[in-house]
Amino acid sequence: MTGKNSNGSTDQSRRNLLKLAATGLLAGMVAPLVDLGSPMAAGLALQGKNVLTVYYSWTGNTRLMAGIINEMVGGDMVRIETVAPYPTEYRETTKQARKELESGFKPPLTTRLTNIDTYDVIFVGSPCWWGTIATPVISFLSGYDLSGKTLVPFMTHKGSGLGRTVAHVRELCPASAVLQGKALWGDSASKSEKEISDWLRSLNMA
Repeated sequence: MTGKNSNGSTDQSRRNLLKLAATGLLAGMVAPLVDLGSPMAAGLALQGKNVLTVYYSWTGNTRLMAGIINEMVGGDMVRIETVAPYPTEYRETTKQARKELESGFKPPLTTRLTNIDTYDVIFVGSPCWWGTIATPVISFLSGYDLSGKTLVPFMTHKGSGLGRTVAHVRELCPASAVLQGKALWGDSASKSEKEISDWLRSLNMA
């Protein structure tokens, strides 16, 4: 009786070990599919979403950053353009920008999207003007109902970083989800693929 029970216990133990091993193998196969930190899961936040990258660029740096983002996230890309162009001289543009921001002036745009409702996620790019987004971008955000959409600000600057950009976008679009933005030193925009990729990965949008 003792020997028989001993063999039965041994067989049961072996069966249990096999079950545990099989479970472990399956877990190892499934885990990467749900691990949001893994490369395979990167970009899940954009799956099934229509994406737009929209930007205003004065020197061309924000345009370069927008192009890199668009290449990484896909979707459409649109440049914001004003009816009246800004001065080509830096100091004159900064003076005009300050007056517009202080007065609340929103420059008229030639850019008009009739399909804005089709987009779920909108990357919004701007140069930094006096610590916030440029007035043409303010005009764009103020011109549409962006309720329920996800907005992702990005910016080029000469030392001020994002400034109050995220807070300002939230003020303009209170019914939108505004994610953490990204600011790049303007002259480095063309060589910032890795920095932009790391930022997008942090948002699960790479």
